[in-house]
Amino acid sequence: MTTSIAANKGTAGWLALAASPTFAVMAWFATNDAPSMAFCSSGSSILPVDGMTVMYLLMSFFHLAPWLKLASSHLLARS
Repeated sequence: MTTSIAANKGTAGWLALAASPTFAVMAWFATNDAPSMAFCSSGSSILPVDGMTVMYLLMSFFHLAPWLKLASSHLLARS
């Protein structure tokens, strides 16, 4: 019988699963608070994101491991 990661680790498992979506939402909020770009500014980048948005996106990607483990355990349980 295969059990989920969150059930095996209790509160720590649920916190691990909550980290990635939380950081993704924080990145979305940070993007909405980013200043709008001018068309003719010399130092503008292509994406309207600032340093905080990039940091939250990276943290979201770094905390994807529990979700990938959960998905792979469900795929292995099916076969």
